Amino acid sequence: MEPCFDLIGDTPPASPIVLSVPHAGREYPSTLHAALRVPITALTALEDRYVDKVALAARGDETTIIQQAARAWIDLNRAEHDRDPRLDDGAAAGHLSVKVRSGLGLVPRRTTAAGELWCRRLGADEVVARIVSAHRPYHRALGDALVAARARFGVAVLLDIHSMPPIAGGRARIVIGDRFGRAAAGRFVRRTEAVVAATGLEQALNAPYAGGHILERHGRPRDRVHAIQLEIDRSLYLDERFDQLGSGFERVVSLVRGIIDALAEEAIGLPTTLAAE
Repeated sequence: MEPCFDLIGDTPPASPIVLSVPHAGREYPSTLHAALRVPITALTALEDRYVDKVALAARGDETTIIQQAARAWIDLNRAEHDRDPRLDDGAAAGHLSVKVRSGLGLVPRRTTAAGELWCRRLGADEVVARIVSAHRPYHRALGDALVAARARFGVAVLLDIHSMPPIAGGRARIVIGDRFGRAAAGRFVRRTEAVVAATGLEQALNAPYAGGHILERHGRPRDRVHAIQLEIDRSLYLDERFDQLGSGFERVVSLVRGIIDALAEEAIGLPTTLAAE
């Protein structure tokens, strides 16, 4: 079975920094089209529109994993059990996360702008098939890359790259997430913050995005594997319609490259005994 993602870079990794882009996929299977109750264009609101192009332009020799299947097909930043009982026949009853209750579970059910997305429920076997073919392979490849980077450099750092709609009031244009210190040592977060501060862009830490399943699953500071989520305001690199690349693209590429370089410098200069701060 062909993977739903592109794995770019060396094995073992040439850098302690591993890049992940889980939400920029633009491949929509025919079975998805058949189940839609809204125009296919409504699903672009779920995309981290073209942030994969930012990551690819910013990467040097870093191992990079980019999901090609659309987030509307399956969301890699949700756990396998984050299944929505209002959509999925295989969802378990019981406590549901805030994301699932809002319609943004493992398979998104709705968006704020378009409302309900699907004209039928999904069978349990359909969702399991997506987990097996798309969700598990991505996380397996990402985990393997991080383990290999740690084996080579003594430490690995995941930079999980996303984009966000503009935050009302412009309180932050960049949001850094480390799951409130659980996913990465503070020194890596501080280096990231310093690079953003040098650009003059407003930034925030863990608000409103602290990081999801990817950081929860792969960020293990005590094991010398650190993970940071980077959310970039789409207005910084897209056009006014948030549809195509805009005039700020190169500036954002430079920002992401600066963050990668700072994290790599911190990682390579970090003694193994201190990596789990």
